[in-house]
Order: sequence, then structure tokens, then C-alpha cells
Amino acid sequence: MGRAKKNKAIEIGGETVNPGDRLSLELEIAKLYTHAPLNVSIEVLNGKLSGPTLLICAAIHGDELNGIEIVRQIMARTDTKKLRGTIIAIPVVNVFGFIHKSRYLPDRRDLNRSFPGSERGSIAGRMAYQLFNEVISQCTHVIDLHTAAIHRTNLPQIRVNLENQEAAAMATAFSAPVVVDAALRDGSLRAEAEAIGIPVITYEAGEALRFEPYAINAGVRGIIRVMRHLGMLRQSRRKLPYKPVTARTSRWVRADADGIFRSHIALGEMVSKQQVIGIISDPAGSQEVEVIAPQSGILIGQQTLPVVNEGDAIFHIAFFSQSDDLIEQHLEGYRDQVKDDQDDELKWGIGTLST
Repeated sequence: MGRAKKNKAIEIGGETVNPGDRLSLELEIAKLYTHAPLNVSIEVLNGKLSGPTLLICAAIHGDELNGIEIVRQIMARTDTKKLRGTIIAIPVVNVFGFIHKSRYLPDRRDLNRSFPGSERGSIAGRMAYQLFNEVISQCTHVIDLHTAAIHRTNLPQIRVNLENQEAAAMATAFSAPVVVDAALRDGSLRAEAEAIGIPVITYEAGEALRFEPYAINAGVRGIIRVMRHLGMLRQSRRKLPYKPVTARTSRWVRADADGIFRSHIALGEMVSKQQVIGIISDPAGSQEVEVIAPQSGILIGQQTLPVVNEGDAIFHIAFFSQSDDLIEQHLEGYRDQVKDDQDDELKWGIGTLST
């Protein structure tokens, strides 16, 4: 890494963080029914030397908890003396949802469909407006942390607009097992940040309302790799553990019957066209309906609740243009990494893994 200039101070919510300093601050984003202020907690690490300003945020959906622990570990590991640029970390964006263990805001609005927000809008619009103008607009890059919805789980994956070359490079550096070329959705943080020139990647892993060590470990390691890619941390001599495969599209397979659902495959497994990947039966098992894979791909998400109704989305399969042998090699690398993570957890516990 070459010489860098001294960093600049950053201001959020009237608080100034000087180069080399770390500050915890509260940003008022809404008011409760009692007129009491509702604040979002923000951690700012402002490195001594200049560099990118990276936002790492979690729990835009209030029940998605893995990202909260990822943020905590990143902040615990980062030394402002060695950091080039600035990290802005928001462990819980949707405080309303987090308090109530809910994905949504009290009016059932989705905060991740409310950006860039409105100063005079609904609670969702006002929260999005404050966050977008006070925080997001000051950033040069964003990593948005998510999980699957309740009663679903996701293979660690990055969702990104691959037409954005800078975001695509961040996705590759993160080194999740799968990168999904995901369309931008109006009102999402990713779409509205990219509209003003800020590249965003979304990390999806695990299930709502629980901590899952494999998803947390993969997220921490991935963010550190992105920070190295951006020049915020010293480069590592280690090669990426595996190069992610890029899905050209993905599709949910839906239940063809009501009943008890039993999966025959696990996250990260390859499936073949016309393979039986699950069974739906009545409680006694006297009537069974096979769930068939529509084409070959990798299972990147699935329902965890065994009770299903006809039409429920139960398997999320990603489809690829690469050969099956190449995909299998990448998946083998991912499985080896998960095994290493599990071995490290048994030996050391979460939070002490090498990167």
C-alpha cells in the first residue's frame, strides 16, 4: 500500500469524529407514540489515514440477527491506527422491528422498500430519509447484512447488480460460495444508494431470529476481505478460499400440495433436473407428493417449517452457466471452509477466528 493522506473528520447527527477516533453516537430517526425519541445506535471508526467510507449495516429487517453479531465482531477487531478510511457501523437499523422481533415496522411497512425516504412521510419514510441523508449519502461503499425471512434459511450468498463493476468486484472479494446477479428493487437501500453512485453488496445467510455461527463467521471473514480489497486494511498473502460461482438466475420451487414437508437435500447441495428433492405427505404418510427440481442448480435457500400449504415457496434454487464439475469444485471449497470454521468454533469459540 502506498502513502496515504491524513483522513478528514466526519459528522453525523451533529457529532464530529476526528481522524484516529472512535465514537458511539445516537441518531434520532423517529418518535414513539409517547413523543419519546427513537434513536439508532451508530459506531464510527475514523482511521488516521484517508480511504473509503464503508457502511456496514444490519437488521434493516428487525428479526434478522446474524448481521448484528457480524457488526460487533468487525468493530471489535478493527484498530483505527491501522485503518485507512472510515467504517460507519449500524448494528440495528430497524429498531422498531428489533424490539418486537418483527421483520417490519409497526405499520407493517418494509423499511427496505422505503429509501430514499421522505421528510414528511410515514414512519418508514422518515426513518429512511434520516438514514439516507445523515449516513448513507456520506459513504463510498455499503455492505448490507441480511438473513432469510422467518421459517426460511439461506446459504451464505452475495446479491449484487453485476452491471456495477465496483460492486461486482466487492462481491468477488467477499468470497461467499455463491453470487446472485439480483435485480435492483425500487425503494431498497441497494437501488437508491447505487442511484447516487454508491456500490452496494447484500450478504444473505442463515435464518431469522437466531445466531448461526457458520453464517456469522463467513460474514466476518468476507467483510474483512472486502476491506482489504478496498485498501482499508493491509493486504493478505492468503489466496481466497474459493472463487464464488455466479448464478445467472434463481427460482423458488413451490409446494404442489398441503401437508408435512420433508426435505431430501441440504443447503449448498447440487441438484439435477427431475431429481426428487423433497416429499409432501399427509400427517399419517398415506399420501405422498414428490417435489421435483425443475432444472439443475444449487440449493441456496429453503423453508425450515415442515408444515406447508399448496403454493408455499419451499426450495430456492440458483441456476448457472458454468459446468457441473466447476461448480462442484467451488462447493467443495465452501464445505472445507465451513468445516474449518466448525473446528475453530470447538477450539476457540466465536470471535477469535483467523481471517
